[in-house]
Amino acid sequence: MTISLEHVAIWTYQLEALKAYYTTYFNGIANNKYTNPNNDFESYFITFNGGGARLELMQMPNIPNNLNNSVQQYTGIIHLAFGVATMQEVDAKAATLQAAGFTILKGPRVTGDGYYEFETLDPDQNRIEVTTVYQPNT
Repeated sequence: MTISLEHVAIWTYQLEALKAYYTTYFNGIANNKYTNPNNDFESYFITFNGGGARLELMQMPNIPNNLNNSVQQYTGIIHLAFGVATMQEVDAKAATLQAAGFTILKGPRVTGDGYYEFETLDPDQNRIEVTTVYQPNT
């Protein structure tokens, strides 16, 4: 049996802003919005050109506020990581997001386990990493 990660879902109060973030800055492609009028549920699936798992963005009234905290890390899912091919692409993505007003929490930097990455936050303060294998002298 082959098992792969199919998708990860994020609740939000700003569905269109998150859709714009992931399609603009991570080249995601959104499907047509799904709407269930019985419970005011709306969602998009975002597919990324590198393949792999999709991201589902969901919105519905009365969902409790997210307790994500960009400083304190709690148990549970802490970040989403996007892979790029080169260290130059990591640098370019960090510069693009910073110029657009998004906070860069750490990096770009070399990690202890051989990656080159930076951390940022999406519009809902979900932690995002952009990463590649560290390639010295490239």
